[in-house]
Amino acid sequence: MLLAAAFTAALTGLASCAASAPEPTASTSSTPRASATPIAEENPMATTDLFTAAAAGDADGVQAAIDAGADLEARGAEGMTALVAATKSNHIEAARVLIEAGADVNAKDDIQDSAYLYAGARGHNEILTLTLANGADLASTNRYGGTALIPASERGHLQTVQILLDAGVDPDHINNLGWTALHEAIVLGDGSAVYVDIVRALIAGGADVTIPDGNGVSPRDLAANSGYDAIVTEIDRAG
Repeated sequence: MLLAAAFTAALTGLASCAASAPEPTASTSSTPRASATPIAEENPMATTDLFTAAAAGDADGVQAAIDAGADLEARGAEGMTALVAATKSNHIEAARVLIEAGADVNAKDDIQDSAYLYAGARGHNEILTLTLANGADLASTNRYGGTALIPASERGHLQTVQILLDAGVDPDHINNLGWTALHEAIVLGDGSAVYVDIVRALIAGGADVTIPDGNGVSPRDLAANSGYDAIVTEIDRAG
């Protein structure tokens, strides 16, 4: 999948958050959660400070902004919440403060990235684990119609794949391209040892090796056509 342009746009928006202290808009989250930390009445200046601190990874600044009445679900550049901004830079402690204060881990930005989905796609496992412990929607999908497991498999994030499988993400979910996580690990992977391990993990996690891709090609044939003999062996063992 050609994700580079979309991620570049998102990261450009993140840089804007840090550099220009964006004017956030009102909350749009449909599933707000009660804050774990009592805060003052909503304060627009504190909300601006929240975005600046989150984008910079300043956990103490994030906490101070929350205490001053910042809106956790306000939207800044590219529709990002402060939590999405922190997640996209893998600012773990800033994300932790936001999540513990009640930030919505499922709130999506303009390109349909949430803290949960982005952490899964990028292998930001500490933040991913925090989102899973705080209401992550396992059925949530990205702009390609895929769960977090699919890009994690594509990108070779073995530990992330296992975390998501253990959490209960459906290994057989099919995205808009007609691919499951297994298809993407084969088609967009390189057949190296880590992808063999991912295929093995997906199969152990319940992936159906008989589901064809959108063109009717089986996972085994996809692997064989690419010369990925070790993956073919894993699929044959499952059969």
